[in-house]
Amino acid sequence: MSSVAYRSIIWMVALYVLSSTLTCGTARCEEEEVCGRPRIGLALSGGGARGAAHIGVIKVLEEYLIPIDYIAGTSMGALIGGLYSSGMRPDELESLISHIDWKAAFSDMIPRKDRSFRRKRDDDLYLVKHKPGFSGGSIRFPPGIIDGQQVDLLLKKYTLPVVSVRDFDDLNIPYRAVATDIVTGETVVLDHGDLALAMRASMSLPAIFAPREIEGRLLVDGGVSCNLPIDVLRNMGAEVIIAVDIGTQLQGREELTSVLSITGQITNILTRRDADSQILSLTGKDVLIRPDLGDITTASFDRAWEAVPIGAGAANDACAELELLSVTPEEYRRRMRNRVQRLRPPVICEVRIVNQSRLGNGVIASMIDVPIGEQLDVTHLERDIARIYGLKLFESVYYDITGETGECSVLTITAREASWGPNYLQFGVAVLEDFESPNFNLAASYTRSAVNRLNGEWRTHLQIGREPGVFSGFHQPLDNNLRYFTHLHGSFIEQADNLFDEEGNNLTELGVRRYGFGIAAGRELGTWGEVRTGLVRETGEVKVHVGDPEQPDLDFDAGEVFIQVFVDELDNVNFPRSGGDLRIRLSSARKELGSDGEYEQGVVEGSYALSRGRYTGLLGGLFASTRDSDALYPNLFRLGGFTRLSGLQRDELSSQHAVLLKGCFFRRLGDFKVLSFFGGLSFEYGNVFRERGHIGLESGIAAGSAFLGLDTIIGPAFIAYGLAEGGRGNFYFILGRSFNGHHTSFGK
Repeated sequence: MSSVAYRSIIWMVALYVLSSTLTCGTARCEEEEVCGRPRIGLALSGGGARGAAHIGVIKVLEEYLIPIDYIAGTSMGALIGGLYSSGMRPDELESLISHIDWKAAFSDMIPRKDRSFRRKRDDDLYLVKHKPGFSGGSIRFPPGIIDGQQVDLLLKKYTLPVVSVRDFDDLNIPYRAVATDIVTGETVVLDHGDLALAMRASMSLPAIFAPREIEGRLLVDGGVSCNLPIDVLRNMGAEVIIAVDIGTQLQGREELTSVLSITGQITNILTRRDADSQILSLTGKDVLIRPDLGDITTASFDRAWEAVPIGAGAANDACAELELLSVTPEEYRRRMRNRVQRLRPPVICEVRIVNQSRLGNGVIASMIDVPIGEQLDVTHLERDIARIYGLKLFESVYYDITGETGECSVLTITAREASWGPNYLQFGVAVLEDFESPNFNLAASYTRSAVNRLNGEWRTHLQIGREPGVFSGFHQPLDNNLRYFTHLHGSFIEQADNLFDEEGNNLTELGVRRYGFGIAAGRELGTWGEVRTGLVRETGEVKVHVGDPEQPDLDFDAGEVFIQVFVDELDNVNFPRSGGDLRIRLSSARKELGSDGEYEQGVVEGSYALSRGRYTGLLGGLFASTRDSDALYPNLFRLGGFTRLSGLQRDELSSQHAVLLKGCFFRRLGDFKVLSFFGGLSFEYGNVFRERGHIGLESGIAAGSAFLGLDTIIGPAFIAYGLAEGGRGNFYFILGRSFNGHHTSFGK
């Protein structure tokens, strides 16, 4: 071979090696996107509502063309960092933070319209809605004040476009969420799995949010062990750290003046100790940003939007250090082009139920309506999940999607029964004080839910006070849809009834004792209503407690069949702002059923609420009539008392027929923490009548009231003054009774 040939071969090999080197170098540069610059990691600390400042920092980093190679976040930092890593832009993050209804997000209360009709009837009882479990003779409490159901769904909704990404290194920016194993106290770095669940675990503040279990570990807020995850970024490969510390600083001695401030200080010590240690590890090439968030606290979510510009300002203050990390516009644009696109909703080819409860799988499956072979409608799915959660049996109802998004995905619904159930205790107090005939009752309730796979439920109430009694009932659905049902109940109650003269003077106090049982069958009409029919058998006695001793005692027996249609779409029974309710009941007392007499009665009552801003109008009415006017004394219709002819004493009027028209107008005056404060007026017109032919508006009584109301955790509370035609007036203090007369007594 000639020297020319040798030289040609050598040049060809050299050119091949050189071209391969250049190609590999370019590919590596495009793949790693570092191109000779240091890899940059962004550490986002926890801090609740203060975490919105992270959004402002990210906005400035984008303005300075600073590429982020890794993100690690704790608690709120994990939420912001996770959403940004998934491809959400800073302006989208800011809009999200500003428009979220945080009060609803941090509440486990399912909107009343989504609750089953059976659960809506819980509002007829003056019982505190938060209920501990009861098992083995001991009381059991939830693992957190908030289960976090709404937060779970919120995070899932906004991470749905990257639901198929299970390795967090495959997100637009490699990401880590930091949590704490509540069993061992160890820091847990989440680098794979369900992104929404990882973020949720990282922000599970102990005692506030219920923990979340991931791969057998019970996880709580990462701030307990690592509130500023700088070392996590180092382990990921970051060479330069931008650390954003929005944690609350320790208070001075002069500020530690109460139990709450000292408790808050203890929490701050736990989070600050590790954060300060992490900050000490920063070097001269790293950047520390500490926004001065002033009086914006971890719980100030109504002011979260204010933290965004403060974060941006703090980042701009570090402009000299940040500018050193900028890249050329061309390189930054290339990086943004290479971001993974946020995907369209997946197409569902299969639905799986993971049922961790005593209910049958068919019950849960019947509430999920997801078309197979179509794109997932998230809004519709959330509504279905709300119906399941609205049964109030579950600690969480969560969904996940696996498979190849866009072609065929599997939707998995996991329903996890409340760990402190299924047996519950509730307590309540009711006061109807008109300063003439006070009525004070205490109640306790024991409920066994999910008695069988069709959600049979047994509930027993005990009431002591002016109207002592016991009530026990068993409700049994008959199908997977929980539509058809039977209901059995037995009851005993003592009531005090007063007889008045025409001037409202109390003449006699009667004691009415009633024993009875009932059986009914019916069908729920979705969440908005039900129809039922059945029979009621009662026996009892009426005795004079105070008054004319010559008046004879009365024993009575009542037996009747009835049919009832009940519609309820009120958003809130205490202070409704929208929707309405309507009850129509027809009954017939028959001697064949043991009744002393035969008579027929009909009742129509309802209300409708409409709001504009803070103002609400509530219109309602009652029409009740007895055919042939011969009902027994215990079944007479009664009027009198707050919003039922205010100014008169409670149940002052009684007869065979009753008509009432009323309107309530109120304004929400303010919100105090979890309480809402209202002020308003009511206007009423009506009367009772002995004979059907006497019914007429011309003989009605005009009345009204002015009131202040407070929606409390133990029920609505009112202070009111009522005024009726003829100069009759009365003050009222009421606890546990709504505008529509609910919550008066569980025995009625």
